[in-house]
Amino acid sequence: MSMIEAERQLDLDALRATINRKLEHYLPEPSCTPSPLAEAMRYTITAGGKRLRPLVLCAAHRASGGIPDENFWRAAAAVEYLHTFSLVHDDLPCMDDDDLRRGLPTAHKKFGEGMAVLAGDALAVLAFELLGETGNCDVVIEMAQAIGARGMIAGQVGDLAAEGCEVSLAAVQQIHRCKTAALFRGCARGGGLLAGVDDQRLEALTVYGEQLGTAFQIVDDLLDLEGDTEQMGKRAGADLRRGKATYPGASSPDRARADAREAARAARQALEAFEDRVALLALVDLAVAREA
Repeated sequence: MSMIEAERQLDLDALRATINRKLEHYLPEPSCTPSPLAEAMRYTITAGGKRLRPLVLCAAHRASGGIPDENFWRAAAAVEYLHTFSLVHDDLPCMDDDDLRRGLPTAHKKFGEGMAVLAGDALAVLAFELLGETGNCDVVIEMAQAIGARGMIAGQVGDLAAEGCEVSLAAVQQIHRCKTAALFRGCARGGGLLAGVDDQRLEALTVYGEQLGTAFQIVDDLLDLEGDTEQMGKRAGADLRRGKATYPGASSPDRARADAREAARAARQALEAFEDRVALLALVDLAVAREA
């Protein structure tokens, strides 16, 4: 590892540690929340994870000249709550039916399906409570669009509809654009919006987030095909067993790897307008380095 790479890693590790502290800080106190719900929420949030989405928001905020304050950290925690809410619901038997997440039993396996649904709901509502407290309506709208009926949830609908079907690469790309890239794009734009970035650089962050999310999801599909359970923290081969629409399935593993590299290149290229882009570049490396 070079000195620059080591500095990037230390920077991300420090940011991740702060994010983890904030995630626990904003969770509701057990004294004012039903005990099983508070326990389920805390379990899903503290079970680990790369915290890649709040890191994107942090890096975009920094690149845009932002100075972190408590409202900024509320937004950073909120996007991880939204991501975790989506994982809790995706793992349910009525959705992807997974029993392992981040190397631990999924929420519905530990707490039952009903409590898992409610814990996911509560995390989503808490996220918007925190986003509202920032006083930045643009960021609230950005995140609502990222996860809503034109974003992540729309992608999940497409994912369910495509299960067991022969799907074109264009259809898979659209599912990925909504299911995964929309939240990455929202985090990149959200960081810029919190810093008051100008329109030109906001557009650059839009491209960056979209391409980063695309690269991330393609690599995720490859890992499901070629990785192992210990490496992923969830059951490898699950997409293949369920007949999911995946990038290598709709093209080939070689095409998927090439397109992931191209998306990563486009994400890096979008950052040319930013002087302080080290953390944003490091996140691209982190996303594609997971490749099996």
